[in-house]
Amino acid sequence: MAEDLLRDFNPFDILDAEAARLDRYFSGLDEAAWQRPSRCAGWSVRDVLGHLAGEELYNHACLDGNVADLLTRLARAGVSGFNDFNEWSVRQRRDTPVEQVLAEWRTQNGETRERMRAKGPDGLLDTMAGPYPAGRQAFHYDSEYATHADDVGAPVSEEEADFRTLWRVAVGRFVLAEQEAKVQVEQTADEIWAAVNGVSASLSYPEFVEATVGRLPGSHGVDPRIASALRCLA
Repeated sequence: MAEDLLRDFNPFDILDAEAARLDRYFSGLDEAAWQRPSRCAGWSVRDVLGHLAGEELYNHACLDGNVADLLTRLARAGVSGFNDFNEWSVRQRRDTPVEQVLAEWRTQNGETRERMRAKGPDGLLDTMAGPYPAGRQAFHYDSEYATHADDVGAPVSEEEADFRTLWRVAVGRFVLAEQEAKVQVEQTADEIWAAVNGVSASLSYPEFVEATVGRLPGSHGVDPRIASALRCLA
């Protein structure tokens, strides 16, 4: 079963670790570093922080059980859909001192992580897709945070790199199964084999992770049909 892919990983511990990675990195940046482009098209490192801070509105709405109310308020402000919400969140914070944005994210995310852990893996959240287990939602947040940590260049030590890659592979495979993606995926000891529409490719674990979050470079050479089919977390 798809859930078996995640059984060896604690989503709440991973979320704490990825949040701590971002916090350490953000806390040491100077003005020039904040303005550096990230891997997110059109966003600086500072904009990524603004995005993460803005996401907490949705995260708290999931915990509070009022996602519908949040969507109504956003619609009244002319905001519709996740992409629009993301850009709006960034714009809202561009004129706010970065220290305040960092403090906002640190406080709100800390509450999110604490409350999700208290709910436990099977505790239900109110999401845009309906009731959803907190443990699975945390895995989605894990991927989001790891992806954005890579986007801004937050360092990953050699000691944690292999474990980090393994859980990200597991989450990617789980979400592909959850979404019933029309791509065949098989994992071997050191690579992922993927096939769709008569074409196939072998990817290293890191390459598979990058594909699932839409960060595989166009120059990589993987057939676009496979890259598109594997993208499930961004």
